[in-house]
Amino acid sequence: MSTNLRVIAGAFRGRRLHAPRGNSTRPTSARVREALFSILGDLEGARVLDLYAGSGALGIEALSRGASAVVLVEQDRAALGCIRENLAAIGAAERARLLPLGVSAALRALGNEQFDLVLCDPPWDALGAALVVLERVASAALLSASARIVLEHSARDTEPNVTGLVAYDRRRWGDTAVSFLRAG
Repeated sequence: MSTNLRVIAGAFRGRRLHAPRGNSTRPTSARVREALFSILGDLEGARVLDLYAGSGALGIEALSRGASAVVLVEQDRAALGCIRENLAAIGAAERARLLPLGVSAALRALGNEQFDLVLCDPPWDALGAALVVLERVASAALLSASARIVLEHSARDTEPNVTGLVAYDRRRWGDTAVSFLRAG
């Protein structure tokens, strides 16, 4: 396991996080995480859904910045081990729930839970499938009235079009783009 990740700010600032070795997980860079969470602002009390959680770094950053709860969805075995290790290391396991499922199965398992923030960082070559997942999120009543959705993708991709969601901002850092959406 790699240990080149750290929590950027908040209660767990500076804590090391692990990510699986290899190319199956592409952790969001510190620069992008810092900018992303600065844009999002206050997360105090927010309920967060982290789809394609990978190392769990985005969900853990949200917890560090005051989110009350996070559900992390990941099915890769190596990534699951990293997420469990990372949650144990920061002592936030009671505010986090790990769903070791694919995203479609996880959405069914969530039932009628509602979230204030959805973090979606799919493998970049699976953006089309992730857009379908986000359509299901929008239509499944999983979003609170003021929910925001953050979609990380390749800067080469066009603005995502998701039925039921409206894109209201897009930022770019090198090869990485982040699109911000909300219920439409």
